[in-house]
Amino acid sequence: MLLKLIICFIAGIGAGLGTGFAGMSAAAVISPVLITFLNMSAYDAVGIALASDILASAVSAYTYGKNKNLDIKNGLVMMLTVLAFTLVGSFLASLVPNTTMGSFSVFMTFCLGIKFILKPVMTTKETMQAVEPKKRLLQSVICGIMIGLVCGFIGAGGGMMMLLILTSVLGYELKTAVGTSVFIMTFTAFTGSVSHFAIGGMPDLWCLIFCIISTLLWARVAAKLANKATPKTLNRVTGVVLAVLGAAIMLVNYLK
Repeated sequence: MLLKLIICFIAGIGAGLGTGFAGMSAAAVISPVLITFLNMSAYDAVGIALASDILASAVSAYTYGKNKNLDIKNGLVMMLTVLAFTLVGSFLASLVPNTTMGSFSVFMTFCLGIKFILKPVMTTKETMQAVEPKKRLLQSVICGIMIGLVCGFIGAGGGMMMLLILTSVLGYELKTAVGTSVFIMTFTAFTGSVSHFAIGGMPDLWCLIFCIISTLLWARVAAKLANKATPKTLNRVTGVVLAVLGAAIMLVNYLK
């Protein structure tokens, strides 16, 4: 039991920091850790990760929203599009041979971290808000389709895809991009975890509780620090968190 507590707590630290600082999905961290070190089935590990994502993303979204770093209107549009086209992507994935593309999301996490360190996002809110609302709405729909198809086809990487597209394609300021990303992930994680448990039943209850508490705690800490940080500092911290987590997950996958 003690070993289980320690491993779940450590997994929650990585997942919480990734969620609060960078809008990263908890599943990217928790799943490989539980599978590797607790010999848990992949299905149960993903279910626990998704459940941990719900409250962590929700409390992060609340913190970013309270600091006016959340675009709810376009976030809702993108969320609905992502959910719809994730189903399409999943269907398309069932028609092609099995691949190892899931590892792509981990590599992308590492590369995105390096990108934020070397080339920080310095877009201001004024520049972001200067975009015509109709154009932003259309962009949200198109980008939601892209994210949904990739997530459904690969099976991972939603948080990273959203952060990359919100900052690089839609020109979001970094704090607003992370806030909007965790807002969307609150609903996608809830949908995913409910369907997961409905189909496969409840996983190890203690692992579920430990992971949820640890992820929630550290996501709350990270979100509060992120909203107080300057854009330059946040870029560096986000970059380091993503690069370290990406490298750590690749190592865990290698051990597995």
